[in-house]
Amino acid sequence: MSMNDLSLKAFTDELAAKVSVPGGGGASALVGALASALGSMVGNFTLGKKKYADVEPDIIRLMEEAEKLQNELLACIDRDAEGFEPLSRAYGLPKEAPGRDETLEKCLHDAAAVPMEIAELSAKVIELQEEFAAKGSKLMVSDAGCGAVFAWAALYGAALNVRVNTKLMKDRDYAEALNARIDGLMDEYWKRADKVYQDVLGSLK
Repeated sequence: MSMNDLSLKAFTDELAAKVSVPGGGGASALVGALASALGSMVGNFTLGKKKYADVEPDIIRLMEEAEKLQNELLACIDRDAEGFEPLSRAYGLPKEAPGRDETLEKCLHDAAAVPMEIAELSAKVIELQEEFAAKGSKLMVSDAGCGAVFAWAALYGAALNVRVNTKLMKDRDYAEALNARIDGLMDEYWKRADKVYQDVLGSLK
């Protein structure tokens, strides 16, 4: 069964249980999807309002992008679990097992791939929230701010799940390339998310 088919309580119970998946990667993907959904909410409350008629084409575009990102992030929940389970089995191989190092290295690469994707998708959600906050209904601006903060958390959570895998890779050139990508995302997008948050907070004071 897909984790997307679980109730909120069932997913949360699975997350809390003594099992390997879902874990931080899947939880980050869910948080990113929730962030994107908050943007769609802002859009839905903006469409059809005369006051925002001039930005309606932009809002429609943003909502289409937000729905796509939401679905991609939700799909990452299962894909993250699928990427981690072989790694969990590889750790259990005897150290003297033929091909263990090669198997472990491949599994580490695969396990890092989805969290990297979650981080990149979450960065795109932050970009959307910048526009939703600027163009969407002012009555919903707090939701755009929440979306930016959620996406920020999703990106940072995913980053930890990239780093936990790159730390153990033997191929240091590949590992450091991934680390550089994730560091770049973290450095740029915490600033962008924080600006959305600060702007929204300032408008509510």
